[in-house]
Amino acid sequence: MGKLDGKVALVTGASRGIGQGIAELFAREGARVVCAARTLHEGDHMLDGSLDRTVGRIREFGGDAIAVTADVSSEDDCNRIVEEAKAALGPIDVLINNAALNYYIPIVDYPASRWMRAFAVNLHGPFMLSKAVLPDMIAKRSGAIVNISSVGAIGPGRGPYPGAKASGGVMYGASKAALERFTQGLAQEVYEHGVSVTCYSPGIGVATEGTVHFGLSKSLDDPDREPMSIMANAALLLATEPLDKVTGRVTYSQEILQEFGWITDGKGLGLDRPGSGFSRM
Repeated sequence: MGKLDGKVALVTGASRGIGQGIAELFAREGARVVCAARTLHEGDHMLDGSLDRTVGRIREFGGDAIAVTADVSSEDDCNRIVEEAKAALGPIDVLINNAALNYYIPIVDYPASRWMRAFAVNLHGPFMLSKAVLPDMIAKRSGAIVNISSVGAIGPGRGPYPGAKASGGVMYGASKAALERFTQGLAQEVYEHGVSVTCYSPGIGVATEGTVHFGLSKSLDDPDREPMSIMANAALLLATEPLDKVTGRVTYSQEILQEFGWITDGKGLGLDRPGSGFSRM
């Protein structure tokens, strides 16, 4: 018996990284997985990874998955993802809002068009996809929406800032902080309908194709980074634990896994040091 037997899960940004890890684990736990991203074939993007690869890996071990190419910054595409998913597999039971975008540009140089584009992926996409899946979840009086935030949501605090240099992470952090507030607000709105809404971040950061490309990780097996299995299992926990135990939580991967007894001796944000203000509410 898998924790997601009979469920349909939609995972965005599933062509590589955290999204791929979650999609594969959910399939192993019995879910029929809708893998959504912009990259269908290897070579379509500068980074390794594609929907073809993720769906192929799932099918290799006997899992059930389909690929839907889409841009989550587009309302039409968000609605189309959900309609194609329903037509192929049925209504969505679990939504994982993982797709994200950043350009690592200091604000003084940040093109407004890129700012709008990144906010559309990081914040508007989760809103539009949540809106699209909620009618079916509300009708069934069950469902789970899991949003993925970032350590970047934690601001630097008040100044002064001697020796500080622009990191290029302001937009990303601002959009993720907004996602955390969105999570708790939506959780309150849909609580009466039996739908869980949660948000979590890596406890110490995860090595992905993107973090390696931008020099934030040494390699995909960087020993100083959190194993992908930790992030995938935290998503599974938040998607499957009872509503009253998790809804409205803004948390961190190792913190929530240790709290529920899925791991021992966790570390990182929420354990060794405090997380965002929303995580302490």
